[in-house]
Amino acid sequence: MVDVARARKLAERIKVLVAEALEKAVKDPDLGFVTITDVKVTPDLQHSTIFYTVYGSAEDKKRSGEIIERNRGVIRRQVGHNLNIRLTPTIEFIADEIPETAAHMNDLLAEARARDADVARIASEAKWAGDENPYKEPRQVADPYDEDED
Repeated sequence: MVDVARARKLAERIKVLVAEALEKAVKDPDLGFVTITDVKVTPDLQHSTIFYTVYGSAEDKKRSGEIIERNRGVIRRQVGHNLNIRLTPTIEFIADEIPETAAHMNDLLAEARARDADVARIASEAKWAGDENPYKEPRQVADPYDEDED
């Protein structure tokens, strides 16, 4: 009885409805610029997890997260009125960490590129510490029976 396609369609619809509810139903002026990034709905359609990001400082993110949690019931009611299903899924909001993680990964990759360039520059300027062949060669002894030396 699990219909993954239906859960996916419902998640997309919930994403739109939550964005509209945040815009129209939540009347708090301190709510920052919130973007709904993803919605996951369980296959039995009973629970939804909504991922969001907030543009701004850490204080703005914290304040907007608190406002969203305070208005979770209002948002769920708006979603329930606009969905044509028997039971409205419970709603859980989670701050999406992917943008910050991606920015951190980009910084790390840029640092690795810079270090690789430094290593390549140092390697191109490097000189041998000793001879090119650091191994001892066996002593060359003249062969008394060699005919070429006469």
